[in-house]
Amino acid sequence: MRYPSSVFRHKAHLSFVVSGLTLAILLGLSGCSDKAAEQQTPAELAAQAKLAAEQQAELNESAERQANRQRDAAIIMHEQASSAKLRTMSAESRAYIAQSAASISAVPAFNGDWPSAVSPERNRFEKQVQNGIIVAGEIPVSTFAIDVDTGSYTTLRRMLKEGRLPQKDTLRVEEMLNYFSYDYPLPGKNEAPFSVTTELAPSPYNDDMMLLRIGLKGYEQSKAELGASNLVFLLDVSGSMASPDKLPLLQTALKMLTQQLDAQDKVSIVVYAGAAGVVLDGAAGNDTQTLNYALEQLSADGSTNGAQGIQLAYQLAQKHFVEGGINRVILATDGDFNVGTTNLDELIDLVSIQKQQGIGLTTLGFGMGDYNDHLMEQLADKGNGQYAYIDSLNEARKVLVEQLSATLLTIANEVKVQVEFNPALVAEYRLIGYENRALAREDFNNDKVDAGEIGAGHTVTALYELRYVDAGNLANDKLRYGYNPKTGNEKYSRDEIVFLKLRYQLPDATQSQLLSYPIRADQRVKSLAQASDDFRFAAAVAGLGQLLNQSHYLHQFDYNKLSALTRSALGEDTSGYRHEFMQLVDTAATLAQTQLVPIKKSFDAGDKPFPSEDKPHQQ
Repeated sequence: MRYPSSVFRHKAHLSFVVSGLTLAILLGLSGCSDKAAEQQTPAELAAQAKLAAEQQAELNESAERQANRQRDAAIIMHEQASSAKLRTMSAESRAYIAQSAASISAVPAFNGDWPSAVSPERNRFEKQVQNGIIVAGEIPVSTFAIDVDTGSYTTLRRMLKEGRLPQKDTLRVEEMLNYFSYDYPLPGKNEAPFSVTTELAPSPYNDDMMLLRIGLKGYEQSKAELGASNLVFLLDVSGSMASPDKLPLLQTALKMLTQQLDAQDKVSIVVYAGAAGVVLDGAAGNDTQTLNYALEQLSADGSTNGAQGIQLAYQLAQKHFVEGGINRVILATDGDFNVGTTNLDELIDLVSIQKQQGIGLTTLGFGMGDYNDHLMEQLADKGNGQYAYIDSLNEARKVLVEQLSATLLTIANEVKVQVEFNPALVAEYRLIGYENRALAREDFNNDKVDAGEIGAGHTVTALYELRYVDAGNLANDKLRYGYNPKTGNEKYSRDEIVFLKLRYQLPDATQSQLLSYPIRADQRVKSLAQASDDFRFAAAVAGLGQLLNQSHYLHQFDYNKLSALTRSALGEDTSGYRHEFMQLVDTAATLAQTQLVPIKKSFDAGDKPFPSEDKPHQQ
């Protein structure tokens, strides 16, 4: 940076003053020496010279300190003038940048280094009750809402890279599945907004069972085709966001997003700590200078009054509402709400009401420590949005650049899946994941029941493990009654194993539309090796989730089989996400093995060896 010439002129003047003082001191000492030269010994003269040198050094140091203070003051004045110039760069910009409730100071640069691993007990991950094995003759129908969240996979990735395993039953397997893209076909023109794909093959988890994959693919749309966007960034700047993997990463991530916007888009920024405030009020999406400046001035301090911030963010979203466009609040936080309305039900009610008015909510999670994964997932689900966890700049690019259309644009609302199994062929079935997305059977036809949303280009995958009636080794006893009492014949077809139905609403519609697809028994392939790469890879992803959740439904599956299955299904992995998953599998296997520790027993430490009969056990 170039500084004003007055800084250097001032320093030269101080040097001149120092030189004059030094000369006066030396002349004075010299005069004294001339008057008493005859009375002074050589030792006394040497002492006087030493004293003069010390006084000169002190004067030089004092003058240098004063010069440095003056120089720093001039630099600060220059930088303040530069900041003032940036803040007043145009009359239009002055209207955008409002007084921030956060302190306006620069944050430390993000260098990619995370703080040390934190205790998992401080983070909040809700435990899921695993779906059990259902008897098709008793309950032939399974109903659930789709889910496009991915946060459970990325939080797992961070844990494994930090050298720790997640707690049992805290992984949402569907979010692991839906982190990855699969080669599902795009929907045809003038058809439903998403395509439907099914595939059936032997299960890798149990020798006598089959695995059914159901895949949805939303139509794709570029950013240029999205139309106008009204985005409100609701940013947590509380003290818990101070570490490099939180606020600094958040700032860089949102800069990536704003680079995709143009003049028709509007951006507002609300920050919250102990209180909430407006930093930016409806800036143009292409005003990069204003947007970057507003983001760069944020710093972390205070407690977390998230509820107050959400209310203020929705007010701005309503103020700049775009009819027929995208209206969305993007909440970025570590999920640590500890002031104001912290009741989850009250927060969910708030975002649900705003969803009905056309304003969606997307949640982006950052950091660990007091991370509230459950809160982030629930708010996004009830706010017609996606929950993603940002653990790196690469993940920020994936969510906010590569998948921006899917993140912002909802193409189908209230998407529900209902699967009816044929008891004549299917004895038992189990839905893998979607535990907290289950719906009652009658909810499928009730358009008032909240379900899931699909964004442009999103893929959604669900897996059912099922066992045929003639497979043997049933988990439940066979039913006595399975025939029509009037005819004595079976009530069910021998050709279809499943009847698949889906309901969805278009974004501006209030009534749902129905899709239905019979799945025939002859669609299956004879061996897992004959299934597609996508099928095997999805099975591997769900397999890791079940192993880490310590599922008791995997009888012929372990980390060795998981590793082999993963390596057989990498396919064309241009982005490297599948290869990264393969490495995570190896890490998880190693960490799982290290949890087998020797039983601690007391023994004489003298010449008695450690008992060889000790057996490893699970912690």
